[in-house]
Amino acid sequence: MLGLKLPTDPRWVNIVEKNIEEILTDHAYCEQKAASTAISLIVSFPEYTELVQEMTELVNEEISHFKMVHDRIIEKGWTLGRDRKDEYVIQLMKFFPKGGSRTTQLVHRLLYAALIEARSCERFRLLSEELEDKKLAKFYRKLMISEAGHYTMFLNFARKYGDRKEVDEKWQQLLDYEAEIMKNLGKKETIHG
Repeated sequence: MLGLKLPTDPRWVNIVEKNIEEILTDHAYCEQKAASTAISLIVSFPEYTELVQEMTELVNEEISHFKMVHDRIIEKGWTLGRDRKDEYVIQLMKFFPKGGSRTTQLVHRLLYAALIEARSCERFRLLSEELEDKKLAKFYRKLMISEAGHYTMFLNFARKYGDRKEVDEKWQQLLDYEAEIMKNLGKKETIHG
């Protein structure tokens, strides 16, 4: 369903289980960045009324996810660590050239967002199926369903606002590029890395 060309190595979960505190901190910041992305789309493309409406709802949902993750951190007696660079996103953002028309910029941003959500969904599925901590596994199952909805929403908006054939070609190229990035990732207790 997600279209990802290279699945995450299931051994990634073993890395995560050795440092749950680290994955939860990284995950919290991923949720905060997702909310920031939605706000940025509102600010950058206010003339797209349907997009603005959906992004407004998404901001609320992503911030509520941030709180849910932060609550888990507190439950475990930890405090939220500092944010760190997301190597996956840094590498991903190099794919599309800068510039172009406003529509092209919007489509590219929507495709990036769709792919990040798809990879998060795939990672959450792994965590929901493989984590020994069943309470945390159930938590990730719930979030996985939400991420799948976000992925399809972003991809559908890209197809709505751009030329469908061109958007689908770009999407396949981005998926191929992402698979190459993933060959060097999956060795850290981070959501994407």
